[in-house]
Amino acid sequence: PFEERNISEELYSISRDLFDNAHYAQATFEAFKYLDNLVQNISKEPESGYKLMMKVFSEVKPVLKLNPLKTKSEIDEQLGFKMIFAGAMSGIRNPRGHDFNIKDDIDLCLDHMSFVSMLLRKIREAGYKKGSVT
Repeated sequence: PFEERNISEELYSISRDLFDNAHYAQATFEAFKYLDNLVQNISKEPESGYKLMMKVFSEVKPVLKLNPLKTKSEIDEQLGFKMIFAGAMSGIRNPRGHDFNIKDDIDLCLDHMSFVSMLLRKIREAGYKKGSVT
Protein backbone atom coordinates (compact mmCIF):
# COMPACT_ATOMS: atom_id res chain seq x y z
CA PRO A 1 0.00 0.00 0.00
CA PHE A 2 2.89 2.43 0.57
CA GLU A 3 3.94 2.10 -3.05
CA GLU A 4 0.37 2.41 -4.37
CA ARG A 5 -0.13 5.65 -2.43
CA ASN A 6 3.33 6.99 -3.35
CA ILE A 7 4.24 7.43 0.31
CA SER A 8 7.43 9.45 0.75
CA GLU A 9 10.48 7.25 1.09
CA GLU A 10 11.45 9.36 4.10
CA LEU A 11 8.65 7.65 6.01
CA TYR A 12 9.70 4.07 5.28
CA SER A 13 12.18 3.78 8.14
CA ILE A 14 9.91 5.80 10.43
CA SER A 15 6.51 4.18 9.97
CA ARG A 16 6.65 1.14 7.67
CA ASP A 17 7.24 -1.54 10.33
CA LEU A 18 4.53 -0.05 12.56
CA PHE A 19 2.15 0.01 9.59
CA ASP A 20 3.01 -3.55 8.54
CA ASN A 21 2.29 -4.72 12.10
CA ALA A 22 -1.11 -2.95 12.15
CA HIS A 23 -0.04 -0.25 14.63
CA TYR A 24 -1.76 2.38 12.51
CA ALA A 25 -2.19 5.18 15.05
CA GLN A 26 1.44 4.85 16.13
CA ALA A 27 2.60 4.83 12.50
CA THR A 28 0.69 8.06 11.93
CA PHE A 29 2.06 9.63 15.11
CA GLU A 30 5.65 8.76 14.21
CA ALA A 31 5.26 10.16 10.68
CA PHE A 32 3.95 13.48 11.98
CA LYS A 33 6.57 13.55 14.71
CA TYR A 34 9.17 13.13 11.95
CA LEU A 35 7.65 16.05 10.04
CA ASP A 36 7.67 18.20 13.19
CA ASN A 37 11.31 17.35 13.93
CA LEU A 38 12.31 17.97 10.32
CA VAL A 39 10.76 21.45 10.29
CA GLN A 40 12.35 22.17 13.66
CA ASN A 41 15.80 21.07 12.42
CA ILE A 42 15.59 22.96 9.12
CA SER A 43 14.30 26.15 10.75
CA LYS A 44 16.53 25.95 13.84
CA GLU A 45 13.51 27.02 15.91
CA PRO A 46 13.04 25.59 19.43
CA GLU A 47 9.22 25.42 19.34
CA SER A 48 7.36 22.33 18.21
CA GLY A 49 3.95 21.40 16.89
CA TYR A 50 1.33 24.06 16.25
CA LYS A 51 3.47 26.97 17.53
CA LEU A 52 6.41 25.93 15.39
CA MET A 53 4.35 25.69 12.22
CA MET A 54 2.60 29.02 12.81
CA LYS A 55 5.95 30.75 13.29
CA VAL A 56 8.11 29.22 10.59
CA PHE A 57 5.49 29.25 7.82
CA SER A 58 4.20 32.75 8.61
CA GLU A 59 3.20 34.67 5.51
CA VAL A 60 4.52 37.90 7.06
CA LYS A 61 8.03 37.00 8.26
CA PRO A 62 8.53 33.32 7.43
CA VAL A 63 11.52 31.38 8.60
CA LEU A 64 10.78 28.87 5.82
CA LYS A 65 9.43 30.22 2.54
CA LEU A 66 7.46 27.81 0.39
CA ASN A 67 7.59 30.19 -2.58
CA PRO A 68 8.97 33.68 -3.44
CA LEU A 69 6.06 35.48 -1.66
CA LYS A 70 5.88 38.15 -4.36
CA THR A 71 2.25 37.85 -5.49
CA LYS A 72 -1.03 37.75 -3.63
CA SER A 73 -1.43 34.13 -4.72
CA GLU A 74 1.98 33.17 -3.33
CA ILE A 75 1.23 34.90 -0.04
CA ASP A 76 -2.12 33.12 0.13
CA GLU A 77 -0.39 29.79 -0.52
CA GLN A 78 2.09 30.42 2.31
CA LEU A 79 -0.79 31.37 4.64
CA GLY A 80 -2.78 28.31 3.65
CA PHE A 81 0.08 25.90 4.16
CA LYS A 82 0.92 27.52 7.50
CA MET A 83 -2.59 26.60 8.63
CA ILE A 84 -2.39 23.13 7.08
CA PHE A 85 0.92 22.32 8.79
CA ALA A 86 -0.29 23.75 12.13
CA GLY A 87 -3.65 21.99 11.86
CA ALA A 88 -1.96 18.68 11.12
CA MET A 89 0.01 18.96 14.36
CA SER A 90 -3.05 19.82 16.44
CA GLY A 91 -5.61 17.63 14.74
CA ILE A 92 -3.67 14.53 13.74
CA ARG A 93 -0.37 14.28 15.62
CA ASN A 94 -1.37 15.52 19.06
CA PRO A 95 -4.31 13.19 19.73
CA ARG A 96 -2.12 10.19 18.89
CA GLY A 97 0.60 11.48 21.18
CA HIS A 98 -1.68 12.07 24.16
CA ASP A 99 -4.43 9.44 23.97
CA PHE A 100 -4.01 5.70 24.42
CA ASN A 101 -7.31 4.57 22.95
CA ILE A 102 -7.02 5.80 19.35
CA LYS A 103 -7.45 2.90 16.96
CA ASP A 104 -6.92 3.96 13.36
CA ASP A 105 -7.76 1.57 10.56
CA ILE A 106 -5.56 0.85 7.57
CA ASP A 107 -7.32 3.28 5.23
CA LEU A 108 -7.13 6.21 7.65
CA CYS A 109 -3.47 5.49 8.27
CA LEU A 110 -2.76 5.44 4.54
CA ASP A 111 -4.62 8.75 4.20
CA HIS A 112 -2.43 10.19 6.95
CA MET A 113 0.73 8.83 5.32
CA SER A 114 -0.31 10.37 1.99
CA PHE A 115 -1.01 13.69 3.71
CA VAL A 116 2.32 13.87 5.54
CA SER A 117 4.04 12.80 2.29
CA MET A 118 2.44 15.76 0.51
CA LEU A 119 3.69 18.11 3.24
CA LEU A 120 7.20 16.64 3.03
CA ARG A 121 7.16 17.09 -0.75
CA LYS A 122 6.07 20.71 -0.33
CA ILE A 123 9.09 21.35 1.91
CA ARG A 124 11.43 19.62 -0.56
CA GLU A 125 9.96 21.46 -3.57
CA ALA A 126 10.69 24.73 -1.75
CA GLY A 127 14.36 23.74 -1.77
CA TYR A 128 14.90 22.56 1.78
CA LYS A 129 17.29 19.65 1.68
CA LYS A 130 17.01 16.34 3.38
CA GLY A 131 18.67 16.46 6.74
CA SER A 132 19.04 14.28 9.72
CA VAL A 133 16.19 14.32 12.17
CA THR A 134 16.98 13.74 15.81
